[in-house]
Amino acid sequence: MKIYYAPSHEYIKVDGNVGYVGITDYAQKALGNVVYVDMPEVGDEVEAGEDFGAIESVKAASDLIAPASGEVIEVNEALADNPRLVNEDAMNNWIIKIQLSDPAELDNLLDEAAYAKVCEAEH
Repeated sequence: MKIYYAPSHEYIKVDGNVGYVGITDYAQKALGNVVYVDMPEVGDEVEAGEDFGAIESVKAASDLIAPASGEVIEVNEALADNPRLVNEDAMNNWIIKIQLSDPAELDNLLDEAAYAKVCEAEH
């Protein structure tokens, strides 16, 4: 699986034409204790660069921005009951799974090294 990063601190892990979208470890640390994750419905379309939901912590609420376009084929139901899973392991507790509609969009995203530079610049 290849992982791509958005400057807005979402990641997408790509396996074939399926992408697992979540927030990065950097983002969950910045947010603090996550208390709620607002997710779209299965069957919804998400557009690269557009909001697909929100994540709330005790400190702040933040929009979730889709790193790529596609149809939501699954949402991580475990987060509805236990949103803190994002804090425990952000990179493995994805928020939505999408069927990519335009895999070429992935070329606009960052690799791990480029994303690390974005995080360093924010310190």
